[in-house]
Amino acid sequence: MPLSLDDRQFAFWNLRRSGLPNIQIADRFKISRQAVSKALLAMDRKVEETLINMAQANQIEVERMNAEVGVLFGRSVPFDAAAIVFVSADRGVQVWYEHEGDCGACQRYTQCIELLWGYADELGITLTKTDDPTRMADELFAKLREMV
Repeated sequence: MPLSLDDRQFAFWNLRRSGLPNIQIADRFKISRQAVSKALLAMDRKVEETLINMAQANQIEVERMNAEVGVLFGRSVPFDAAAIVFVSADRGVQVWYEHEGDCGACQRYTQCIELLWGYADELGITLTKTDDPTRMADELFAKLREMV
């Protein structure tokens, strides 16, 4: 079951993740609440399967997961580092390894900042550390652990 970010079930899932109740999702799409509930159950299964498959592909041992939020916390076996697999509405399924790096010298500095800001924004998480992607990730994922 591939995870399609542009289908209707994903739209329902993303709206629920942002805090919209099922009844309001149903009203917005002019369908029954039961249809929304059924679609969300199917989408939760797809998200869970996707998170687990990504973890397995990256040799990440699962510690905990929440399909409704779209996040998996684990530990990378080859890197011996904490790892997070998450679903971003804008960037698809992502893997982040906790690490110390010289972010200022990295070519991916801007992409990392944009990824982390975007994901935090999707979840309604406010970040205070904004100049270093490693620190942003530490803050974001600590807050996310509290939510899950």
